[in-house]
Amino acid sequence: MSQLNRELSNRPKKLPLKIMQFGGGNFLRAFVDWMVQVLNEEADFNAGVVIIKPTERGDYHALKSQEGLFTVVLDGIKNGKLMAEQKLVDCVQKIVNPYSEWDAYLALAENPDMRFIVSNTTEAGIKFNSEDKFGGNPPKEFPAKLTVWLYHRFRHFKGDILKGCIALPCELIEDNGAALKACILKYANHWKLDDAFKNWINASNHFSSTLVDRMVSGYPYDRAEAIHKDLEYEDELLVTGEYYHSWVIQGNEIVQNELPFSKTDLNVEFVNDLVPYREMKVRILNGAHTSMVPVGYLAGIRFVKEAMDDPEVGHFVESLLLEEAAKTLDFHDSVKQKFVADVLDRFRNPLLKHRLISISLNGTSKFVARLLPTLKDYLEKEGKLPKRIVFGLSALIQFYKGEFNGEKIDFKDDKNVLDFFLPPIKNWIPTN
Repeated sequence: MSQLNRELSNRPKKLPLKIMQFGGGNFLRAFVDWMVQVLNEEADFNAGVVIIKPTERGDYHALKSQEGLFTVVLDGIKNGKLMAEQKLVDCVQKIVNPYSEWDAYLALAENPDMRFIVSNTTEAGIKFNSEDKFGGNPPKEFPAKLTVWLYHRFRHFKGDILKGCIALPCELIEDNGAALKACILKYANHWKLDDAFKNWINASNHFSSTLVDRMVSGYPYDRAEAIHKDLEYEDELLVTGEYYHSWVIQGNEIVQNELPFSKTDLNVEFVNDLVPYREMKVRILNGAHTSMVPVGYLAGIRFVKEAMDDPEVGHFVESLLLEEAAKTLDFHDSVKQKFVADVLDRFRNPLLKHRLISISLNGTSKFVARLLPTLKDYLEKEGKLPKRIVFGLSALIQFYKGEFNGEKIDFKDDKNVLDFFLPPIKNWIPTN
């Protein structure tokens, strides 16, 4: 079977480079690049992507050998029915490693078509490092690299207000757009760059905070042979995930007008304030996971789908979401009910093998962040405790004893938290 390439697939490189993407991992390819592909096919977006290697390790060899091509395989339950989709993504036109191709990286700033900047450099990726130098070629941190690139663009186009960019960071931190902009301005001050450049950053560039949501499981080792047979080619970068996707973007009219998502069925929403959407995701999606883990595990269940298939545990999770968590959110009932229904469909996906023990990491801090605010708000609003969340907390305390019915529970957490749950030493001393 032949390896995927542009000649084999009859997908020549022909798209103008409009998007600079920091990172080429599974999530960005199965989320952002998949969306760009849909925009190109359905909304005449006509945008090519150049992927920038954000770290020194590795060189994206497979991505280069396949000339930027890869296949996204999506599975899920939509409106109660199992569905599947295979899409060959051809929008990635170029791969640049700034650690070995610094001049090529800077040359991208001279491209008049370049308009969008996307990133997913992990939660620790958007940070300032005082040791980064302007002439580091390249500096270490992603925002430092981007600052140098933007300054080069500013100088090349002589501060043209029409040559700014739209940044859409996908890092899972609060107000990621504002955080990225603040980092860039901090580097500009640290390196004593022109005040005119800082004014250009503020006036001509748009840093949109975003909230992303899609479970991406990566390369499907257990299904790859069957998928390749169906595709009739080998794809080293095959990436699988759930069909459900959501991208909430806090963007002004300029950002909205330049991203034609309204011409597609993509689940992308532009909002003025991300906070309530983040709260809904945390309280419902993440809250359901956190409550499900101890209750399901102590019931002898080991996978998310098994928990949803169990009559008692499944009913517990659904009732907690609809009758407790949803009541604390300031959205119309129809919006909350649809979000809950989508979450439950995602949990029932038979192709996502999601272990409860895998999502038990740091369970106490997750309860504090995801369920305790719901508990407090419910108590204040309803005048009584939410019985299912309280039951979930009691199950979590039992879970943290580390053993149930003679079976050791192999979970991980901070040592101070684990020590807190140890029995008092006096209980270990025999008494007469």
